[in-house]
Amino acid sequence: MHPILFELFGIKIYAYGLLIGLGIALGVGYITHKANKELGISADLINNLAVYLVIAAVLGGKFLLFFENPGKYLNKPSLLVSGSGFVFYGSLLFCFGVLYWFIRKYKIAYKPFLDLIAIITCIIHAFGRLGCFMAGCCYGKPLDHFPAVTYTNPLSSAPLHCGLHPTQLYESGAIVLVLIVLLLVKQKRAFQGQLFALYLLLYPIVRFVIEYFRGDVERGLLFNGNISHSQLISMAIFGVGIYTYIRWRNEHKASN
Repeated sequence: MHPILFELFGIKIYAYGLLIGLGIALGVGYITHKANKELGISADLINNLAVYLVIAAVLGGKFLLFFENPGKYLNKPSLLVSGSGFVFYGSLLFCFGVLYWFIRKYKIAYKPFLDLIAIITCIIHAFGRLGCFMAGCCYGKPLDHFPAVTYTNPLSSAPLHCGLHPTQLYESGAIVLVLIVLLLVKQKRAFQGQLFALYLLLYPIVRFVIEYFRGDVERGLLFNGNISHSQLISMAIFGVGIYTYIRWRNEHKASN
């Protein structure tokens, strides 16, 4: 693929960063409009939150990346900074911490707000995986037939000149489907927080399955290679999703 799209005034424009930036812009635009219209939250407050979340996502993504292969990054710490990517679950967990602080500080109605967060998470993540596809990170296992993709650019993170599962496109497409489900459910939402709880149920299933097609095994495997770190986290988040969905649904029923 094309990790570097073009140069502008001598500055290299990387596909990964550009696509992530586009996803963030669309996500922030969506939540700024909806949070103001539906919850009365000002655009300035949302913009401040966006900055906090970007910082948390970077720190969290790098934090979990380190623990997937500590030896590699202890031997060469610069790899954490120089285009080695992020771990989505690390970003997600750190962002949840920021959201918890933000919601409590500003006394925001947390369930409908988290519903909006679930939607923009899908938007940003789907674009992020397209960026991964362009950069060659998060690549798949070898594949010698359709829909295999072959990387030839030496700047790509993926192995070159061999067919690979386009796991980045699998995941991006699946996230778009999750987004469509959330938007459809939003039209006839049974209770506040339902979209967020559904996200906690649906995305871990997507990630758990796609992990079996991932080829970047240096991220680390557990239990004699039978499960990855991300699959273990997926199971934990799925369990939280079940608990959250049932509890918030029952709270809604009890209040009516």
